[in-house]
Amino acid sequence: MEEIWINSAEEMVSFGETFTKRLSEGTCVAIVGNLGAGKTHFTKGVCQGLGNADSSSPTFTLVNEVMTESLTVYHFDFYRIKHIEELYDLGWDDYLDKGGVVIAEWADLYPELFPAGTIWLKIEHHEDRRRVLIKVV
Repeated sequence: MEEIWINSAEEMVSFGETFTKRLSEGTCVAIVGNLGAGKTHFTKGVCQGLGNADSSSPTFTLVNEVMTESLTVYHFDFYRIKHIEELYDLGWDDYLDKGGVVIAEWADLYPELFPAGTIWLKIEHHEDRRRVLIKVV
């Protein structure tokens, strides 16, 4: 397990930008963390690092499709999902098969959805900093 310390929202965005080196077609990233942990800032950084600065949280749309210069990012937010069937109805399996990068916030609500090889990020509050734990499962 890898551990990274983040000191600000700007650093979280920057971390997301550099994290793109780990991404390729078919990569799935599962993010866990409380409200305000930095999940959306991380994803914004990923999209910026891939060449698109216009990403936003899919809290009200449940999934955003972000076209970048190199990969399409499918950004899910499971926070408002009440039943796993809602994700299947959205086409979860189809998104996994599209060959882009799937990033899901609140992934711990439905961990059984993620394929082997998923990169899990757990973001924890520690006073005014964040600790990010990274592991591949």
